[in-house]
Order: sequence, then structure tokens, then C-alpha cells
Amino acid sequence: MSPTLRADLEPLDIAAIRRDFPLLSRVFHGKPVVYLDSAVSGQMPLAVIERMSQYERLEHTNVHRGVSTLSQEATDFFEAAREKVRKFIGAASIKEIVWTRGTTEAINLVAQTFGRMTVKAGDEILLSAMEHHADIVPWQMLAEETGASIKVIPMTDAGELILESLDALITDRTKLLGVVHVSNVLGTVNPVKEIIARAHARGVPVLVDGAQAVPHLKVDVVDLDADFYVFSGHKLSGPTGIGVLYGKLDLLEAMPPWHGGGSMIRNVTWAKTTYLGAPGKFEAGTPPIAAAIGLGAAIDYLNSLGLDRIAAYEHELLAYATERLERIPGLRILGTAKEKASVISFVVEGIHPHDMGSLLDGEGVVVRAGHHCAQPVMERFNVPATTRASFAYFNTRGEVDVLVSAVENAIELFK
Repeated sequence: MSPTLRADLEPLDIAAIRRDFPLLSRVFHGKPVVYLDSAVSGQMPLAVIERMSQYERLEHTNVHRGVSTLSQEATDFFEAAREKVRKFIGAASIKEIVWTRGTTEAINLVAQTFGRMTVKAGDEILLSAMEHHADIVPWQMLAEETGASIKVIPMTDAGELILESLDALITDRTKLLGVVHVSNVLGTVNPVKEIIARAHARGVPVLVDGAQAVPHLKVDVVDLDADFYVFSGHKLSGPTGIGVLYGKLDLLEAMPPWHGGGSMIRNVTWAKTTYLGAPGKFEAGTPPIAAAIGLGAAIDYLNSLGLDRIAAYEHELLAYATERLERIPGLRILGTAKEKASVISFVVEGIHPHDMGSLLDGEGVVVRAGHHCAQPVMERFNVPATTRASFAYFNTRGEVDVLVSAVENAIELFK
């Protein structure tokens, strides 16, 4: 587990932050809600909700090509959000930032464009053993279509990738490596910079699934040297329906469009259509304007708090929750990597995770129970599912205590 990042950081004002999240004032089953499900979807602060409402109430129209003041204004706000994303992840150009509906669509876009260009029969796609289904299924579909195969980087019982296997797994037939930055089940923070460097030394491009990383870590795609980096807005205290594909500009320019229609063209005749350059050629149709503006507002909000301070506080919560849960007899935490984000997946002997999730819900504690769209991870640890608590910068030690008490109460019911 990572230590607190810096002792000299000014602490967050958690009480003030909690007032920014209306859902935290709700009551479920007569109990104050304890939201420990940020790994599935982060809560939106009022600043994001109000900014999106302002667009819908006072600024709503389509973007690009309009000559009206309203359309030009909306376009400016929309493209300003793209610039905020660029700065947030350290990309070199806004041309490298493509709007998608989320992480899943971003990976499918790469698979159906770059993947189809490069992967042929007999080739190999290398993935890690802790990938989300979103970074497995699109590559399986491509492999079935092309006659390629999938190879897997194994992991230890602690939930750490066995990087010593990379040299043997990467061959002359390896056309892409896909790796999750932070596991949504185990919380493992993978050393993606090292993985990318080792893959690049063999001429292999790398796609990084950053959906669980960007809410917790400072990400610099240029420093990482990632070829593609993808994430979703709703993990980042933003709205659903918006995501980001970062790609190195030379790769994006070489890739064909995926969807066709308006907004992604230069010129259309019956004989031929010519396309915009990146990112426009990947953004057919009316884009998610309000969602993009909302994501920009979410980035502003997180920047105002400071990602260093967020990371430090969340690591403290993770350490406290881990120490308390480990004391419970019969409870096993999956994922004990040295470098972890604020996610704890656990199983309790004799209690199915779905039952545990329902019992916790009765105490007002919102967690996730299931395979978390990572069935190969469940198979690796020989469990059908887990109960997962995921912590954010608005959670408190008191809420961890409520979780622990609720788990202990559930165990008592099953005795």
C-alpha cells in the first residue's frame, strides 16, 4: 500500500467538501447514506451539476459551423472543455483529445480502427490478467475476426503483475499491449511507465485503461509515453455519457474514421467523401455537449482541491479501512499490492457477496457486489464475486467505521 504522499500538504476541508454533494444528505432505510461506490461512478459536485444546468437553460444549441452568437458561444465552451482535458492529462495538443461516450467506446474505437489496420492472422494482442471486460471483449472480437490470438500477463496472489514474464510474452507477432493503470477490483496501481518502456523497446504500442486512475493519480501521458490512454467522465466526478480517448497525433492521423456522418467530414459528393483530421474525424454527429462542459467543470473542481491532497487523503482512508477490515475473522481482502488506490474488494467466509451487499444496503452503506466486469480476475482468485468498497475524497473515517460495523452485524446474522 502506498504511504501518504507528502506530510507538508494542507489537509482537505472534508466537511466543506461534503456540502458540495447533495446525495450525501440522503437517508436510506432510516440511516444516513454512506457512499462507498466511487469506483463504479463518482458523485458529481454541485459545481458540475450547476454548470451543466446553465448550459441547458441558457446556452443550449449545437456546436461548430453555426454563425449565431449562441452557437459560437457553445462551441467555445465545448472546446474549452477539451483544452481542460488536455492540460489535465498533459497531452501535447487538443488534436490528441477525442470525445467518446466513455472508456468502453474509446477502446472499441481503437480496436476497430488502429486494430484493424495492424492486427492480422497469426498476430498477438497482449493484455494483463486484471483487465476490465472493456479491455478484453473488443480485442477478443478483433482476434476472432482476424485470426489473431490473445496472450495474458499473469499476476501474483497479491494482485501484482509478473513483469518478468513480459520479455517472453512479447514476440515479433505482438501488435498491441493493453493494460489497466489501476485495477477496478484489486486497486493495484500498475507501473505503466515501465510497462510502456519495455513494450516500446520491442516496437509494441500500448493502450492504457485509465478509468480508475484519473480520479486518484496525476496522469501525464507524455511522461508515460502512452500511445493511447482512455477514461470516463463519470469516474472523475463528472457526468455519464462522456469519455476521452487520448492518442498520439501521428497514430490518430493514420487511423481511419470509425463512425460516419455529419461533423466529421471536409467535403461530401456522390463520388467521394473526404474527412477532417483528428480529432474531428472520430466525432460524427452531434457530440455530448453538456456532458463535455460538465467534465470540464469536474476537472476544475478537482484541480481546486489538488490531486496531491486528494491522493494523500484517500491513501489515509485506504490504510485505515484496510487495517480495520483485516481484523474481522473470516474476511479476506483480494489485492494486497504495495501500490494501491482506494479500492477494497473482500469476501467473507460463508456469506455470498450479493448477500453482504444487500445487508450493507440495509445499513445505508452503498457498495458494489458482483464480478465488477472482471470475471477473469474472479477466476484467478477462485471466487464467484466480491463485495467492493471504494473511497473518495469526500468520505470519512466515521463512514469506514459504519462499513466495518455493518459487516460485523452481517456476519452475526449468518452465525
